[in-house]
Parts: sequence; structure tokens; C-alpha cells
Amino acid sequence: MKVKIGNDILLVGTAHISKDSVEEVKSAIDEFKPDVIAVELCKRRYQTLTEKEKWENTPITSFLQTDKAFLILAQTFLASVQKKLGEEFGSEPGAEMLAAIEEAKKRNLKIELVDRDISVTLRRAWKKMGLREKFRLIWEFIKAMVGYEEEIEEIDLKELMKEDVMSAMMKEFSEFAPSVSHVLIDERNKYIARKILDAKENHGKVLAVVGAGHVKGIKEYLESEKSLEVDIKELEQVPKKRISIAKLFAYSIPALFFSLIIYLIITRGSSALTQIGNIFLWWFLINGSLSALGALIARAHPLSIITAFLAAPFTSLNPAVAAGWFAGMVELKFRTPKIKDFQKLREIESLKDFFNNSFTRLLMVVAFANIGSTVGTVIAIPYILKLGLG
Repeated sequence: MKVKIGNDILLVGTAHISKDSVEEVKSAIDEFKPDVIAVELCKRRYQTLTEKEKWENTPITSFLQTDKAFLILAQTFLASVQKKLGEEFGSEPGAEMLAAIEEAKKRNLKIELVDRDISVTLRRAWKKMGLREKFRLIWEFIKAMVGYEEEIEEIDLKELMKEDVMSAMMKEFSEFAPSVSHVLIDERNKYIARKILDAKENHGKVLAVVGAGHVKGIKEYLESEKSLEVDIKELEQVPKKRISIAKLFAYSIPALFFSLIIYLIITRGSSALTQIGNIFLWWFLINGSLSALGALIARAHPLSIITAFLAAPFTSLNPAVAAGWFAGMVELKFRTPKIKDFQKLREIESLKDFFNNSFTRLLMVVAFANIGSTVGTVIAIPYILKLGLG
């Protein structure tokens, strides 16, 4: 699919996994003779294509310790789906993007990465989502890992040419999270159109290789000159966190706990020391034991289980941290997964596979330790209130 905008911009829409798309990109460069090649990639996605071995052997720690964790989510939806389709239709995911980049290098043409950082897109989307939509996303995430083999067999490549894998994913995402469709689709079209226009103004004729599903939206922005009004910096910002009801509830726990301790000291003085000691003891045992049980169910390393036990009583009184984070960091120390473990998610077929994969086991350790701590808090609060006020 080729769409010319004036004399200086040519959009080449591709399916991302089609051999025909690769050839179309090469022939379009020969015919159009651009000064700059623009590709629908951000820096992170570009690195996953051009530095595959380095990417696959990157320790997961470097992702969990930064906002790159959002990139992992994107990889789940994209890498596994595109790889399956690539195997089916005989073309590596992103081959047409790499072809465009290689041709640009051969001809000493400027290369521009015109897509927004995928982690920014997903974080902006996450901020827009309601609680129900977030739960739905988690469910779809699980389905994406293990449940689409039959659907892959039914995909028609000609139909896919009308809408690339990324765009199809974004549209499906928007169906169960309608509040974020603007972020996932329109904002990206806006952003890419503005970057293409910048490339034209700075370097001359632009050949832009984008997913077929973006062509119509980008074309509308470029032809109407609405892209002139786009604020790139605003689109790259992530909205600040808002205090939710869940967050308020989390902060009410330490307030209630320490209010009880202060009440006992004021009303009963030194005679309350034994009572306060019992409150701390049961808070520690209930919280710690259930968090440790969660880690045990996830088959965590023994030291990770101990860490969950020790951390939970304290993290339950500090909403800014979680017991699972500490248990997860210990688990990472002794069983550090690589990106290749993550990429094997699509091969998971049973619960046993979840435990055998270092990445999914790590996630379960974090999640189950947090769940255990939460359950422990819910059980412990009424119990210590009874101890203190009874």
C-alpha cells in the first residue's frame, strides 16, 4: 500500500510480517528516491530488531527496576503474535523495517525513528484506564500468552495487509478499554505525522514505512496540516499519578494501626505495653506467614520465602512498597531470568510450564507474596482491633 502526500512524502503501508511488504519497501525506495527513510519504530523497538542477541540476553532486572517493565507488556502482545505469524507466512517480524533501514544505510540516507516510545504509549493508556478495564487487560494478557494458537491459523494475510499487527492489537485493546482508544490510535497517528513532517522540513523527501493500519490516520493529519498543531513534548509526557480510593484505603491501614497504638498508650499508659507487644506479634505473624505462604505456593527460593515473611509486616504499613517486590528481588538474585525466558511465554501450555519458566515464576512469586500480604492485612486488622479494644 503506497500513498503519496504532495511531492515530498510517500507512505508505504506494510503488514510487518509479509515478504511482499519487504519487496514493496525496496522498490518504493528505488522509485521515489527519498532523502530520508522514516520507520514506524521507537528507539527501544529498533534496538530489539537490530541487537537481538543483546536483547535476548538482557537480565530481567534491568527492566523491573525501571519503567521498561511496560516494554515487557508490549513484547508479550507483539513479539509472540508476530513471530507466530512470521513462521506461518515465511517472514521475520519487522523484516520490512530492517529492509528500509539497510537500504538507507547502503545509500547513505538519513534514518528517522518516528514512533513514540512504546512504554510512554502504554503508560499513558494505563493512566486513562478504569479499574474494570485494568482487570480486563490482565485477563487478555493471560489469554495472549497461551490461548491464540487456533486464531493464528485463521488469519488471512491479505486482510492483515489492511491493518498491521500493531494496529490490530491496538484496536482490540481499545475494544475492552474504550477509554484509551484515543491514546493508542489517534495519538500515535498524530505523533508519527508530526515526526514525518519534521523529517521533511529538516532533510527533504521522506519515504515513511508504517503499519498499514496507520496510513489513513497519518494521511488525514498530513493533508489537513493538523500535524502542524501537534505538541510532541505533550504527547511524550505521562500524566501524574492520581490518588485513588484503593490508595486511600491502603494509607488508612497504617493510620488505623498507629492510632490504635497511640490510643492504648494515652488511655492505659505502661499497663498497655503487654497488649501492644501482642498486637505487634500477631500483626507480624499473620502478615508474614500469609505472605510467605504465597511465595511458597509460587515455588520461590527459600530465601525469597523468608524475605516475604520478614518484609510483609513492614510493607503493609507503608503503601509505597510491597512485600512481593522484596521477595522478587531476592528471587532475581538467585534465579535471574533472561529475555529469552520471556519470549518462551508463547510456548506455555500448562501450569507446570509456568513454574519451569524463570520469568513467569518470578512474576508469580511477586504476585502471590503481595496477595498473601494483602490477605494477611485484611485478617490482622480486625484481630488486633479486638486485642486493643477488647
